[in-house]
Amino acid sequence: MNYFINQYKISTNQEICSIKLPSSKSESNRLLIMNALSDGKIAIDNLSSARDTQTLIRLLKNEKELDKFDVLDAGTAMRFLTAYFGVATKKEVVLTGTDRMQKRPIGILVNALKSIGAEISYENEEGYPPLRIKPFQKQISSEISIPGNISSQYISALLMIAPSLPQGLEINIEPPVFSKPYIDMTLGLMQLSGIQFAQNDDEIIIKPQSYQKSTQSVESDWSASSYWFSIIAQSEIGKKVLLKGLKSKSFQGDNVIKEISANFGVSYKFEKTGLLLEKISPSENSLLQLDFKKCPDLAQTVLPCAAALKIDLEMTGLESLRIKETDRISALQNELSKFNCKLTEPEKGIWKLDSSNFTPKEGIEIETYEDHRMAMGFAPLALKTGIQIKEIEVVNKSYPSFWKDLESFGFELIEQ
Repeated sequence: MNYFINQYKISTNQEICSIKLPSSKSESNRLLIMNALSDGKIAIDNLSSARDTQTLIRLLKNEKELDKFDVLDAGTAMRFLTAYFGVATKKEVVLTGTDRMQKRPIGILVNALKSIGAEISYENEEGYPPLRIKPFQKQISSEISIPGNISSQYISALLMIAPSLPQGLEINIEPPVFSKPYIDMTLGLMQLSGIQFAQNDDEIIIKPQSYQKSTQSVESDWSASSYWFSIIAQSEIGKKVLLKGLKSKSFQGDNVIKEISANFGVSYKFEKTGLLLEKISPSENSLLQLDFKKCPDLAQTVLPCAAALKIDLEMTGLESLRIKETDRISALQNELSKFNCKLTEPEKGIWKLDSSNFTPKEGIEIETYEDHRMAMGFAPLALKTGIQIKEIEVVNKSYPSFWKDLESFGFELIEQ
């Protein structure tokens, strides 16, 4: 199903709209793996309703009954379960996913696990799911090196299983390190769950130990908040929204959206129940330089927003977007071009967005490429003109209530 979206309430809020954001998928999925490794010692409050998290809950709940585990399109679940089953499965299992998931590389993580002693083989193409995983027999190494510029989920997966290994694990992360806040999140949640570690620059040492009994509460999702920063950035002066459940002290690296959006005329203030956003000034920037190395998931929010505000961008740190739910670089190039904007890579690793010719033509169709962030990142452009978002169900992957929340804010959604 598709939605035609139009913004039909254009006056300043008479009352501040409150949005209950979804719980963090990233925190939820990590805590679920830690709980499984602890044999159920970690109680988790406020788990995410995102499809990825619900898929992981279902698979772990039925672990004893299943021999084949289908993660669908949940990349986090694929990486985390590869490591989990690599050291914890009591029987031979197959781990698989959608056609797109079977095209997403996992060889670096598998090689690291095999060097430790895991028995993992490929069912089809070398380096890609589906995987056949046998019970762990013996640890053959307690030290590994892994590139830091591919996927932080590989590193997080290895960190979480490290305490369960007979010899523990020393992980050397080869610089440059992308998405470091997600690694810090994993370590922070592990520490709250009783795990001690030593860290020296890009070397992390975790000795054999057990996760301890604890109760953890999941924060609201800062990635989901980014779409509201974009909406306020493109709104008239004085428009406000209250985002519930966000904390000033957060494990989530995507909270950097606060600082990025300040360049777009958005102010923020932490209240007792969440974060209050307000459009306070026009955007005075004509060019911004941004590094997405620590926050690649924000790119699909920030680029369309900058385009709509006619702000050019010079960017680094976009490399990992090639191996996400889709090739996000290509997807952004395609959809931004529909608004007469150009995303190019004039030098390797240096990207430029030319927004000078942004044209909001009525009825532009946005392809979503089976990628939730494409749908939600482009939806705020309905503040500029009516647009059509295709395959709207993709938002269920991380933010199931997104469309209802848009309606509550004043957007008109028409089924196509």
